[in-house]
Amino acid sequence: MRRSRKVKILATLGPVSSSEEMIQKLFEAGADVFRINMSHTDHPLMRELVARIRSVEQKVGRPIGILADLQGPKLRVGLFEDGKAELNVGQTFTLDGDPTPGNADRVHLPHPEILASVEPGHRLLIDDGRLALRADKTDGMSITATVVAGTGISNKKGVSLPDTDLPVGALTEKDRRDLDAVLATGVDWVALSFIQRPEDLAEARKIARGRASLMAKIEKPQAVERLAEIIELSDALMVARGDLGVEMPLEAVPGIQKQITRLARRAGKPVVIATQMLESMITAPVPTRAEVSDVSIAVFEGADAIMLSAESAAGQYPVEAVAMMNRIAEKVEQDPLYPGIINASRSEPEPTGADAISAAARQIGETLKLSAIVTYTSSGTTGLRAARERPQLPIISLTPVLETARRLTIVWGQHCVVTPDAVNLDDMVDRACRIAFDEGFGKAGDRIIVTAGVPLRTPGATNMLRIAYIGSDGMNGL
Repeated sequence: MRRSRKVKILATLGPVSSSEEMIQKLFEAGADVFRINMSHTDHPLMRELVARIRSVEQKVGRPIGILADLQGPKLRVGLFEDGKAELNVGQTFTLDGDPTPGNADRVHLPHPEILASVEPGHRLLIDDGRLALRADKTDGMSITATVVAGTGISNKKGVSLPDTDLPVGALTEKDRRDLDAVLATGVDWVALSFIQRPEDLAEARKIARGRASLMAKIEKPQAVERLAEIIELSDALMVARGDLGVEMPLEAVPGIQKQITRLARRAGKPVVIATQMLESMITAPVPTRAEVSDVSIAVFEGADAIMLSAESAAGQYPVEAVAMMNRIAEKVEQDPLYPGIINASRSEPEPTGADAISAAARQIGETLKLSAIVTYTSSGTTGLRAARERPQLPIISLTPVLETARRLTIVWGQHCVVTPDAVNLDDMVDRACRIAFDEGFGKAGDRIIVTAGVPLRTPGATNMLRIAYIGSDGMNGL
């Protein structure tokens, strides 16, 4: 099965999409990677979901990626005497370390790190910004604040701190337990939530030890400020627009999305656009026109992947949501303006032989109107370099490593095939021709371009480019 688009689709699994039958339906509708949200998934269910995905992978005969999304530090207020309280704009409200149930004057904040870090003038946004407070006085034990906007607050509502740099890492105790559990199942990607600084990636990378690739979720202003450093230390990025839109002005989010997408493309790191892409399809069989436009913009920007959250996890139309996203992406990529927009945002290749080979493969392939670019990759690096060029040609990545194929399923344009290592150069070219033929990317008489590293099995040594004809038997015709 091959896709008729290059952007990839992530589908979140949840109550309506946990069965093996539904996972297969979502894959057949267009999902390339499945997301397991550890905020709502315990370890036994997570292991069961991974097993079901792998079973579907066996049935369909295509590599499928799995992303485990860690919850991250969830900051919440405590309890109220009546479960909630009504406040007035302009009144004083206190957050403190006293566990006594709260009222309209105060509430417990069970996070000493917040009490110690917030400074006068800092904003505290409660319940996704529905209640906005401004800190007036702090003493390390309590925060006296003024209600700026909103009036309602209730038990356990989340707290966002857009102006405060908290001295805590991105991994909580729950995250560490979850990380150990998901790594033991062999997931391909792990997403880290609420990172603030590059160092937040270090602990997770030390625990992962290469067993999974790390995706940094950009959802805090502190992360945006240090974006270049975070990109360098991560394997991929997610533009998590939900929390980003709470902690930063909503009108700033589209520009930040473009900034992150372009910087990630320049670095050759996959970038995922997430949150509320087809939100209305949670309860409706069709999206709004604005949502269709939103998805289209992400595809036009050249994002590697677009993601469904509640639409596929808890909505009434999970398969329809995936199919709709698939159709939108296909239509955008067929638009006459699409190649020009993608080309205009392409970066110059890095000054390495491997990057120069990848750039040359794209230029030659497009000039000669070849059928496909075929890359040999063991670690996935050569495949990433080919995708960074955003060629008009299909990209076929051949790898002897199943885990590499699974990780590349999130990368733009990649059609991954697991195949035994080539014996020599001639076998490599023959294999490339036969697989391009068998997978439907070329027919007898068509030409492909092959990139690889010589000598064979040398990681990161892409230094060869060769044009080959597909013969009548699917083998190299030269």
